[in-house]
Amino acid sequence: MGLDHLTPEEEPVCGAWQRLVQAVLILFLAITLLVLAHYFLPRNSNGVQQQIHSLTEQVEELKQEQAMPSLVLHRYRNSICYIFGIYQVGFPHQPAMQRTRISGSGFLVADGLIATNRHVAEPWYGDPDSDALIEKGATAKLEKLVAYFPGSPAPVSLTPAALSSDGDLAVVRMNTPAPFDIQALPLASEKPNPGELVAVVGYPMGVLGMMAKAPTPVYARLAFRHDDQGAASELAALSLIRPSATCGHLGDVVGDKLIYDAPTAHGASGGPVFNSRGEVIGVNAAYIDGFSGGTLGVSSQSLKPLIEQAQKKSF
Repeated sequence: MGLDHLTPEEEPVCGAWQRLVQAVLILFLAITLLVLAHYFLPRNSNGVQQQIHSLTEQVEELKQEQAMPSLVLHRYRNSICYIFGIYQVGFPHQPAMQRTRISGSGFLVADGLIATNRHVAEPWYGDPDSDALIEKGATAKLEKLVAYFPGSPAPVSLTPAALSSDGDLAVVRMNTPAPFDIQALPLASEKPNPGELVAVVGYPMGVLGMMAKAPTPVYARLAFRHDDQGAASELAALSLIRPSATCGHLGDVVGDKLIYDAPTAHGASGGPVFNSRGEVIGVNAAYIDGFSGGTLGVSSQSLKPLIEQAQKKSF
């Protein structure tokens, strides 16, 4: 009788044997799995737990990195100031040959001391036009240097306290106390590594950048004014002196130079560069036109001797 005609109660011997073999194999595999689980599962579970712990740490690190720009901006905003200055270059007993306005950023690093770039504290530093006049015997001098802090309606006058002899760093002293209780930013104790996330905080485009963020009626009133200090004073009175933050990654560290891709612009020079832990690893200094990865900063490690030098002068 063919297999196609078997009734449900009937089963060929080969089919019964096959089922028996399958059952034995399943039973053997089950016993084997139980034995393996008994001897190896604790070890494997520890490994899995370690992997889970590692992944959890990575996720937390990513969350920290994503939240970092907002965190440092809100935590340290009031300690990061907009700096406005005017300097002139000329010969004795003659009208100034050059009179220039400058914008920059700075941040509190100690009681009464602000860190910034040398080309902000001494604006003719590295300026080819000024250098050409100085070589002919002209002298350069600051006519005005003031800092506007967020939340304060009045500027604080500044005086250069310590200038780097071989880098674009400076510390300036506030001639009057801070308008309110603000904290010095924490400087990183270790050298940063390429690949780290960074946030740059400052005042890109100076007054123009702050006006662009202002409410429309304020922007319409200030847009065509050519008095940067007057505009800054009005923005300060309206509590519109507010720094901006941009984010990127540290591309390289060469000596005391930091290279990163966080966008920046004129006016952000002198602002702090933060790592993902909210520590200042550098001072924003310059950018290379046409190269998005060519933003340059100076390591905060080089800033510490200048702070000590400025503090000694205050005694």
